Amino acid sequence: MKYREIPHTDLRVSLIGLGTMTWGEQNTETEGHEQMDYALERGVNFFDTAEMYPVPPRAETCHETERIIGTWFASRGTRERVILATKAVGPGPHVTHVRDGNRHDRKNLTLALEGSLRRLQTDYIDLYQLHWPDRPVPLFGVRDYQAPVSSNSVPIEETLAVLTDFVSEGKVRHIGLSNETPWGTMRFLELSRSGAFPRMVTIQNSYNLLNRTFDSGLSEICHEEGMRLLPYSPLAFGRLSGKYRGGVRPAGARLTLWERFSRYNGENSDAAIEAYAGIADKAGLDLAQMSLAWVNARPHVASNLIGATNLEQLKANIDSVDVELSPEVNEAIEAVHRRFPNPCP
Repeated sequence: MKYREIPHTDLRVSLIGLGTMTWGEQNTETEGHEQMDYALERGVNFFDTAEMYPVPPRAETCHETERIIGTWFASRGTRERVILATKAVGPGPHVTHVRDGNRHDRKNLTLALEGSLRRLQTDYIDLYQLHWPDRPVPLFGVRDYQAPVSSNSVPIEETLAVLTDFVSEGKVRHIGLSNETPWGTMRFLELSRSGAFPRMVTIQNSYNLLNRTFDSGLSEICHEEGMRLLPYSPLAFGRLSGKYRGGVRPAGARLTLWERFSRYNGENSDAAIEAYAGIADKAGLDLAQMSLAWVNARPHVASNLIGATNLEQLKANIDSVDVELSPEVNEAIEAVHRRFPNPCP
């Protein structure tokens, strides 16, 4: 395994991180434990979860993923070997079952953190993230920003004050963002410069060969400000594994089970996937491993958050850490990106 340091922290995280959002929905508790056992054995020390997981979010399964991780910690005694990250949801109609309001205010963030600590069976979180902003921004497949007619968003200063207390109390070691915009990211960083608030050290946004919008502004912020990206959906909901090519819908796969996950569908994305598959075939590479290796090599990435529904997928995804792309492959990838720039938001 390879490791990268996150600036402004003492965290040294595995280049491959373990995403967990299928546990409790597509995966059983036993399967989740098996995945964590295997990942830890392979040197993966960074696990990422969220209070609302598994996905898709449903009242019947809400919080199950954190509970599964907690029972694994309790049965294995492995808490100190894992850098653990979780997230607090923001407001939205799709997560009303999580809490009443889901705002980034003191009441809701306190309830969120205490619930996560209890389910995870730990007394601290290494990286506590805001799952998405407490203000209207483009999210989950929406491409463009639209100025809101009105907004009752919780002020960022208020949110940071609550997170500052969590850090002071020792319940949280570091804080991060997720699904954030360039303006929001810089606003959080600006407010931390006074020293009154801890700084955001990471940002977790979608990032893959079909969605490189992060590079339009946020990658520069990472470079200039010493932040690091924790990319999620590096295989674009599995589409960059190639298993859905030609309209195939494998039994039990995410896009087979739920039509709602259409973010990475579309004519241009199909064409881009075929072009990337052609590059992989010519180079003798597995498409999924090529796609992950491209993300792994990006200098602003700290830990590439992979997910899997079985151990075979998990092994192959972790093995991408040893795949080095040639200059010719990278040049071919850039040529496809110029033809099909960011076909999916």
